[in-house]
Amino acid sequence: MKASEIAQIKVLLFDVFGTLVDWRGSIAREARRLLAARGIAIDWEAFADAWRNEYQPAMEEVRSGRLPFSKLDVLHRRNLDAILPRFGLGHLDEATRVELNLAWHRLDAWPDVPQALARLRAKFFVAPCSNGNVSLMADLARRNGLVWDAILGAEFARDYKPKPVVYLASADAFDCAPAQAMMVAAHSSDLAAAAAAGLRTAFVARPDERGPGRGETRPSVPVDLAVPDLGALADRLGCP
Repeated sequence: MKASEIAQIKVLLFDVFGTLVDWRGSIAREARRLLAARGIAIDWEAFADAWRNEYQPAMEEVRSGRLPFSKLDVLHRRNLDAILPRFGLGHLDEATRVELNLAWHRLDAWPDVPQALARLRAKFFVAPCSNGNVSLMADLARRNGLVWDAILGAEFARDYKPKPVVYLASADAFDCAPAQAMMVAAHSSDLAAAAAAGLRTAFVARPDERGPGRGETRPSVPVDLAVPDLGALADRLGCP
């Protein structure tokens, strides 16, 4: 990417789940913390995977118009109720389900993220463009020391990625043309949708997102930049 093209970028928009935070390890940890004390022993990573596997189908119900827009917290709860019987946990009480659903608000950032995001913010506006709702994003920011200039994405656009409106509304919130915004993600499908909407794109490798060696190491679609971590992105974009 040329320096003249970088100079046109005003805002960096970030995918969050998987790109900035370790959802799999964190959900497995939180489920163990909450349920092991109740004498429950299951495959915690498999539980995290099963819950996450309901993510796209639930959002597709909204994207297709079969369901009105609902915050991701609401969809996560529906998904939780759906998978609990598969793990012999259909008996869990309401209070435990509520607390378990809030595990998504307690995800840990990848180690490179806080410092690199601060570097990127010194040069660009930064905001999540996530399918997560505002309260979820705010809790993750406070937990991990992340500073945003705004919280954008699905709840702001009232729809879910990869619908174009989510990317375009996020760019427009900063009075940017699409080409003045760069979508940063660890998922090729997210970046392909952002590029189709006219945004610049940067791929950040997260090879262990879905377990050791089970994340994307390189993009499968054309992108403007591809880097091994967020610090490398700050370097490529000339951040101090």
